[in-house]
Amino acid sequence: MVDVLDVHRGAYHDSVTLMQVSAEVGRMAGVDVALLAMATPLNLELFVDLGFDTTGLGALVPTDLVVAVRAEGPDAASAGEVEARRLLSERGGDGGSGRGPASGRVRHRPASVAAAARNTATAVALVSVPGEHAFAEAMDALEAGLHVVVFSDNVGVHEEIALKDRAAQRDLLALGPDCGTVILGGVGLGFANVVLPGPVSLVAASGTGAQQVCALLDAAGVGVRHVLGVGGRDLTAEVGGRATRAALRVLDDDPATEVIGLVAKSVDATVGERMAELSSTLATPVVPMAADRPGDDLTAGTDRVLDVLGVAAPNPRRWPADHSGVTPGALRALYCGGTLCQEALGIAAADIDPGLIATNLGGGTVDRAGPGHLFVDFGDDELTVGRPHPMIDGRLRIEQFLADANRPDVSVILADVVLGHAAHPHPADDLAPAISAALRTAAAAGRHLAVVVTLVGTRSDPQGLELVAGELAAAGADVHLSNAAASRHAVRLAVAGGR
Repeated sequence: MVDVLDVHRGAYHDSVTLMQVSAEVGRMAGVDVALLAMATPLNLELFVDLGFDTTGLGALVPTDLVVAVRAEGPDAASAGEVEARRLLSERGGDGGSGRGPASGRVRHRPASVAAAARNTATAVALVSVPGEHAFAEAMDALEAGLHVVVFSDNVGVHEEIALKDRAAQRDLLALGPDCGTVILGGVGLGFANVVLPGPVSLVAASGTGAQQVCALLDAAGVGVRHVLGVGGRDLTAEVGGRATRAALRVLDDDPATEVIGLVAKSVDATVGERMAELSSTLATPVVPMAADRPGDDLTAGTDRVLDVLGVAAPNPRRWPADHSGVTPGALRALYCGGTLCQEALGIAAADIDPGLIATNLGGGTVDRAGPGHLFVDFGDDELTVGRPHPMIDGRLRIEQFLADANRPDVSVILADVVLGHAAHPHPADDLAPAISAALRTAAAAGRHLAVVVTLVGTRSDPQGLELVAGELAAAGADVHLSNAAASRHAVRLAVAGGR
């Protein structure tokens, strides 16, 4: 193997861009590892953990970009590094031609918050810098009179509380941190679907949860005005719904918002009661929906939103597969979206003893090679160290997918595919061959394997909803637009088989 490391000094790029480019370079022939990251202390440790020798890089600062490629030979390694520079240039920096720390070229510097504030058209600052620097940048944005969206993760909870308290004092919104999905007036930031204009706005302590609701609304012909992502911790007891309170009031003052959906992965009971009390005082109806709420799910919550609007809820679309030969066995749920995985786990717990289900939900590790039922959130921080988010690069999940297909106790594999901006541009290119290979493997062993897929997307998403659904179905998957429906079908097959 040959390693190539390239330093682009002062070449800041946001984390989504770096994940996308890392994934594209990593898929090149002969490339074993590709990682592009800003030179923060945490990321430099990550390069070392991956076996790269960083001793010759010299003194680096967090605004420097490091490009690392490991390949089977010098030609493949060089090709990977060149392609990384080309892709970075294509996405907004000039990429440069200098190699290593001696080049010292400044490819791209983001505008300062002060400069942005001087532009009177600017109302919102998007902060996507390494987590240890996000607090200062976000606070500067608030002091400049801007609403702030903090895409960055690894921001401390006490810093989050301070940001949201300062935002409240200045009558501004502080969304995030770790806010992956925001839609403002139909314009998506981060991982976001292309939505119709419409009367629904969402306050979301869940990125993929909000995307599932947007997709289901789109299938019903109903559009979305705003999605205010408040960050996954906002509805915990510690943060106390600070951003949710502010977001609900802002949306209640918006005359174009006719109903508000409150979407969450989970909600602290006391915080949930406070949000319900606030909602009861608003003029705009608020529909709560949490993935971990017993007896409820995001599809049912979306139906309640449609009911408020007087719109009949359609049966979520499905592209079925023949599972008549499937016998009861282990269910392996392999998810990119943590909220979708949480929802599937809650549905499964009604028919499968939770003590028999291994999962990494709620923190900690899980033995993915162990027997029995398994629910894995591949977007968990532990599984994204040194690799892009699985919505961008699904190779680790596909490895698990193929390994599970070889297990004689496994009857059903359940997975999600999330479309929209920033997600994999052609997700079926990787997953469809894996589905076909898994089914062939099981058939060769005399077993009937069921593959069930949740497809989260709208009709206008760049990947093409119909195209992706058709490709997954042609590979042998049973495809559902509703994660709740997909989960129930997968559980039925695991418990009772295909009879």
